Amino acid sequence: MTPRPQAVPDLDWDPERARAFADRTTDLWQEMLERLPSLPVSGRWTSEQVRDAVARTVPDEPMSDDELFSYLREVVFEWSAFPGHPRFMAYISGAGTVPGAAADLLSAGMNMNLGGWQLSPSATEIELALTRFFANEVFGLPPGAGGIVTTGGAMATFVALKAARDERAGWDVRNEGVAAGPPLVLYLSAETHVVSDRAADMLGVGLKNVRHVGVDDGFRLRVDDLRAQIARDLDAGMRPFAIVGSAGTVATGAVDPLGEIADVCAEHGAWFHVDAAYGGPAMLADDLRPLFAGIERADSIAFDPHKWLYTPHSGGCVVVRDMRLLQESFDVYASYTVQDKEYTQHGIDLGRHGPQFSRGFSALKVWVSLLAHGRAAYGRRISHDAELARYLGERVRGRPEFELAVPVGLSITCFRYVPVELADGPGREDYLNELNHRLMTEIQLDGRVYISNAILGGTFVLRSCIVNFRTEAGDVEAVLAVAAELGAKLDAELRPEALR
Repeated sequence: MTPRPQAVPDLDWDPERARAFADRTTDLWQEMLERLPSLPVSGRWTSEQVRDAVARTVPDEPMSDDELFSYLREVVFEWSAFPGHPRFMAYISGAGTVPGAAADLLSAGMNMNLGGWQLSPSATEIELALTRFFANEVFGLPPGAGGIVTTGGAMATFVALKAARDERAGWDVRNEGVAAGPPLVLYLSAETHVVSDRAADMLGVGLKNVRHVGVDDGFRLRVDDLRAQIARDLDAGMRPFAIVGSAGTVATGAVDPLGEIADVCAEHGAWFHVDAAYGGPAMLADDLRPLFAGIERADSIAFDPHKWLYTPHSGGCVVVRDMRLLQESFDVYASYTVQDKEYTQHGIDLGRHGPQFSRGFSALKVWVSLLAHGRAAYGRRISHDAELARYLGERVRGRPEFELAVPVGLSITCFRYVPVELADGPGREDYLNELNHRLMTEIQLDGRVYISNAILGGTFVLRSCIVNFRTEAGDVEAVLAVAAELGAKLDAELRPEALR
C-alpha cells in the first residue's frame, strides 16, 4: 500500500510572514517614491555591468529576508531606470499610478485566471465593465460593443485585425486559410506604428500586402493617396479588408482624418480600425476630444492604459463595435472545459474571445485607478500634459539655439538643437542630424532628463512626450537647459571646419 504523502509546506508561507514580506516591499516602494525626484532618470551603464550586478546564481537553500531585501534595494536604487520620474519624457510609457500598483499586488494575490468565468467571476465582470465604459462612454460606440484587456498595443492590434480579417475576407478564412481567396490588403499611413505591420505578418496577410499611405505636412494620412492605392489594388483583383487610422502617432502625435477614413471604409466594405494606443485616453479631456471626431465610427479601437492612463505595465485594450465578433474569430472547442451555463448562470469565458486562454487580472489596476482618481481628474491631468507640451514648444521658439520641427501634437514636442553661429555651408543638414543624434544619446546617458527622437522626412530631431502625472513646468524647462549645455559641448567637439 502506498504510504500517505507527508506535507511539503516550504512554499506555503503563513499570512503573518506574507504580511511581513509585503511590508518590507512597501517600505522599499515608499522610499523610491520619496527619493524619485532626486534620483537620475537612468544611468550610464553597460549591459555587462548590469548583468554582473543583478544576475545571481539561484541558491539551493533560501536567501534570508535581510539578504534578499538588500539585493532588491540595490536593484531598485543602483541599476534601474525610472519611467515614473517627473523628467522622463521619452517613449510613450506612463508613470504608473499608485493605486494601480497596489491593485496589482491584490490581483497577484488572488491569482484569478481570466480564461474562464468560473475561475475569475469578479475579474471577468470588472474587465467587461471597463471595456464597455471605454467603448460606449468614452469612444461613443453603440450598445453591443465591448472588448478585452491585453498585454499592450501590439496584442490589441493583432486581436482587432484578426477579427477584421475573419469578418471581411469574404470567405471562411478560419477554416480555409488566406490562400483560399484573393490577396487581402491592409492600409495604414507611413506614420502608423509598426505593430500593424507585424499583425499582418502574423495573420498571413503578408508584409507585401500592407500599403503605407502617404502623409501630409502635418504627418496625417492623405485620403487622396489612400483612395488611389485602393483603386489600383481593386483593379489588380485584390481585396481591401481593413484600413488603420492613427489617433496619435508615436513620432509627432498626429491624428489622422478619422471621419474621412471611415467614409472610405464604408464605400469599400473595409473594416475601420483605429490605433489609439497613445491618444485614445485623451478623449477624457474636454479640450482634446474634438481632435478625434470620427472615432465613434470605428469597427475596432486599440489603446494602452499603460500609456496615457498612466497605469502600471502592462495593460493594453481592444474594443470592437460588435463584441460577438471576437468570439466568432477566436473560439475553439476544448473538451476539458465542459460547463452547463444554463444551469449555473455563469458568464462568458474571455478565453474564448482572444488568443490567450490563461491570463491575469490586468484590468484591476486600470479599474482601481479610475475609481480612485475619477474621470474628471484624469481629464484635467491629460489636458495638462498637452498644455506642458505646448509650453515646451513655446520655450523652444523663444531660444535661438533650438528649432521647432513640427507643431506640437497632443503631448509630443519635436525640436532640434541648432548652434546659433553654425555656418550655412555644404553638409550642414548632415551635421545637424549627426549632432542631434549624439545629443539625444548624451542626454539619455546623463540622466538628469530623458527624451527620445523622431525622424521626420529624413531629419533627426529630439522628441519629448509627456504622459506623466509627475511632470511639471520646471521639468520641461530642464529639458532645454540640459540639451543646451550638452549640445554646446558636443558642437565644440564635432563641428567640421567647413561649418565654422
